[in-house]
Amino acid sequence: MLATVDLDYPGPRRIGKLVSYDGLMLEATGFPMPVGSNARVIDADGHAALAEVVGFRGDRTLLMALDSDAPHSAGARIEPDRRGGNVEVGDGLLGRVMDALGNPIDGLGPISTADRWPLAGRRGNPLDRARVTEPFDMGVRAINALLTAGVGQRIAIAAGSGVGKSVLMGQMIAGADADIIVVGLVGERSREVSDFLATKLTGDVRKKSVVVAVPADHPPLLRLRAAMRATAIAEYFRSQGKRVLLLIDSLTRVAHAQREIGLSLGEPPTMKGYPPSALGLIPRLVERAGVDVVTGGSITALYTVLADGDDTDDPIVDTARAIVDGHIILSRGLAEQGVFPAIDVGKSLSRVMSDIVTPEHQRAAQILRRLWSLYEENRDLVLMGAYRAGSDPVIDIAIQRHDEILEFIGQDQKERVDYAASNQALLERFG
Repeated sequence: MLATVDLDYPGPRRIGKLVSYDGLMLEATGFPMPVGSNARVIDADGHAALAEVVGFRGDRTLLMALDSDAPHSAGARIEPDRRGGNVEVGDGLLGRVMDALGNPIDGLGPISTADRWPLAGRRGNPLDRARVTEPFDMGVRAINALLTAGVGQRIAIAAGSGVGKSVLMGQMIAGADADIIVVGLVGERSREVSDFLATKLTGDVRKKSVVVAVPADHPPLLRLRAAMRATAIAEYFRSQGKRVLLLIDSLTRVAHAQREIGLSLGEPPTMKGYPPSALGLIPRLVERAGVDVVTGGSITALYTVLADGDDTDDPIVDTARAIVDGHIILSRGLAEQGVFPAIDVGKSLSRVMSDIVTPEHQRAAQILRRLWSLYEENRDLVLMGAYRAGSDPVIDIAIQRHDEILEFIGQDQKERVDYAASNQALLERFG
């Protein structure tokens, strides 16, 4: 049916009616709005809840509830909501914490913004993405020296649960050389959100940070929107010529949210129950980061990836590793030995390192990686006592210097080692 003309819309609004609801998916009639549109579901008692159009079936529109606890009833009124595909952006976001819909959750009052940015980003020309040629100081010795990151690089941090992904990310935040830091905490425990704000974002770091937080008990659409909102905010600041550090913790939770949505829409499950849309979401999200040739701004992105059962061949880990510019694999074995950060040097890689470091730095890093790999290949022989010293002089060196390598990788959580100091330490020990 037709309603009165609304100034926010170029004509009469379509007002639909709720005819089906199964706890997550709503079906409406008389509401032919495009996919991605927002809607308000207003029940007979006047209670209003938000939903988003995610598809259609025949002449019925399918919506996903943004509030899973809303008391919907049959015949509820469905109205379009103008807060749809745009994100409020501006300098007023700095130092603030918000949810997936942009509502402040830090108790500091309303957020004042002046501009808007598309939630799904602006599709650009691939040639507008510049090469990664400048080192990005992460403040972590092992990463600066052995897995050197570049300005505009996309990096995946993969590990099983409890190995230290979030802790390493917090250490990078403290040591990163960035104008703006945007953090998306997606699907984490509520306690971890509070802990992250209290321990990782303090002092001057908090003043240049924007946090979008959606805990694990929120509906999947909100978890998905949190990652998209954080990325959109980072894109806005990049368009202002800023050097932005974007952190999404975790990419796996985002894929889980898309899996719930996809399965609800009837998509066929593939590997480990992931529908095609869940695996296709990762490239769309990751490709939004990088260096902008036009403005000179950049988004250097870090994505944590949960390896279910410590399986680094998990579909999400494999998909993320294929699209990013480098990956850091954390080892549970090293973590159990008390080595932090527990970076498995042999399995980790920075694809842009050769373009941003000196030949001397590259050779020293290759020497350390070779000694690491030789030790790991012969670890079982050494531990069983089956290897006899003198059989291979290079393996002898790898065994003798293994503790020195572990000491080089290890770093206290509150310690910051800049890029120059990391490079100098690597050249002095392994150059």
